Amino acid sequence: MSTFADQWTTTEVAGHPCHVFEPGTVSPHGYTILYLHGSSVENLADQPRITRQLEQHGLRAIAPVTGETWWSDRISVEFDPEVSVEQYLLKQVLPYVAERWDCRPPQIALLGVSMGGQGALRLAYKYPNLFPTVAAFFPAIDFQKKIDEGDPTLSRMYRDAEDARQDTATLHIHPLNWPRHQWFCCDPDDFRWWDSADRLRMKLFSLGVLHECDLETQAGGHSWKYVARMAEPAFDFLMKSLEQERLRVV
Repeated sequence: MSTFADQWTTTEVAGHPCHVFEPGTVSPHGYTILYLHGSSVENLADQPRITRQLEQHGLRAIAPVTGETWWSDRISVEFDPEVSVEQYLLKQVLPYVAERWDCRPPQIALLGVSMGGQGALRLAYKYPNLFPTVAAFFPAIDFQKKIDEGDPTLSRMYRDAEDARQDTATLHIHPLNWPRHQWFCCDPDDFRWWDSADRLRMKLFSLGVLHECDLETQAGGHSWKYVARMAEPAFDFLMKSLEQERLRVV
């Protein structure tokens, strides 16, 4: 069975590499996934379940390669000494997608794994009108704990753990303005990140913010086996949400 891995290519956007996927048949509405990688900086060409979903739904995808930036609006010198990764996405990647594919929000959905999962949620919470559709696999939401553990990259980006906590996705939720379509999941055996996903769920519920989540399915913990198991429901959600945005009367 084809994994469609050969449909991934690498290009450069403003001096930084991005993995790009072109399906055999493109969705008639030009839907595109902006994928935010985890701290392992994985290449989705090596993840056949994700690539198969992209091909099945006719989704283009762009996956910037930024290193362990945590997708924040803080400078990470390992990525770029002058531009934060958040500004890079907004001012370089989105214009590139618009020029290459004539694709603009709300045709673009955010998707992320772990570090990228929290980044996708935070970006959608900060810019809900730009990114009304977001999905995240086991988002590493309370990443401030890594500063207390001595993470050198985050310690250069934030003054201390409290400074980082103030920048977590949970604290960027606006009670009156949120992404209209959000979905996230985390395996109960993912002892490192499940609690913060559950706290996010409870805050969204208490604010009356519409969302979908699965914090019950057990399929391998914090692993690509779990992502493979949850890929189909994630992409079903993304496609349904992108369609709803297309048909939405403004």
